[in-house]
Amino acid sequence: MSTAPESTAAPSKSLQAFKDCWGCRAVSGGGLILSAAYVFNAARRIMKQGAPTSMGTVAQITFAACLASWGVVIITDPVGKSHRKTT
Repeated sequence: MSTAPESTAAPSKSLQAFKDCWGCRAVSGGGLILSAAYVFNAARRIMKQGAPTSMGTVAQITFAACLASWGVVIITDPVGKSHRKTT
């Protein structure tokens, strides 16, 4: 039970500009998706050579999936869209 006031500071200008800038979100999200494709292809190349699947290969594929999903989240920008906007 703290009596300290809660901070209700507004988001910084750079963070607000990133949310409003469609080009910024497309470039950064697209870059993450392309890097995911690169990591996935590196792991897939090892598997195509006939090498047994190792924990490192599985880790690469998992990391690629995480990068791709992070890129999709940045492009779609779901923050604040689930709440009703009041003006």
